[in-house]
Amino acid sequence: MFTKRLSVGNLDVNCYIVADEETKEAVVIDPGAEANRILEIIDDNDFQVKYVINTHGHSDHIAANSDIIEATKAELLIHEEDAEFLQNSELNLSSFIGLIGQELDCPPADRLLKDGEEIEVGKLTFEVIHTPGHTPGGISLRVDDILFSGDTLFAMGVGRVDLPRSSHQALRDSINKILAIKEDLKLYPGHGPSSTLEQTKKQNSYI
Repeated sequence: MFTKRLSVGNLDVNCYIVADEETKEAVVIDPGAEANRILEIIDDNDFQVKYVINTHGHSDHIAANSDIIEATKAELLIHEEDAEFLQNSELNLSSFIGLIGQELDCPPADRLLKDGEEIEVGKLTFEVIHTPGHTPGGISLRVDDILFSGDTLFAMGVGRVDLPRSSHQALRDSINKILAIKEDLKLYPGHGPSSTLEQTKKQNSYI
């Protein structure tokens, strides 16, 4: 499995390119900005992007959706409870973070995700784990020994809950859901360094 992290945009969002190296099918998780950098890696490796997946609908995670989809013809996937965020500037915060005074032009989703759903990419299977709180439709994605946790859980922190439609209690429940996973998965969050679940339990003072 090919996995590449790029820190993109003014808020240093972690965008991930994940691919089955045998079939060359790939996904792009949270293309928040700098589409040219993302597409350069895709082209250099001759990947065929099947899906763009947003872990949630804030503009710093979705702003390059349109450019990536236009270039690759990929389908856009997001949890059903964040679908409205894609085209609502008040919910996706595009008037406040990184795009001052501008509304984000983002296409609607091609597929709405639910908890427990599986996403097939080549020989890889991504499990959708609904982890609301930061947004109502926040998700984490598990594939093999990796958990992409979006803005729910970071190595040294947790997602904000002072934003439209966020919920402190929902975030707490989602974090507990992640921490209940028995395997010591690699944690690849939406911002900041990677970690493991065990390391995060020990060093993250927010949990």
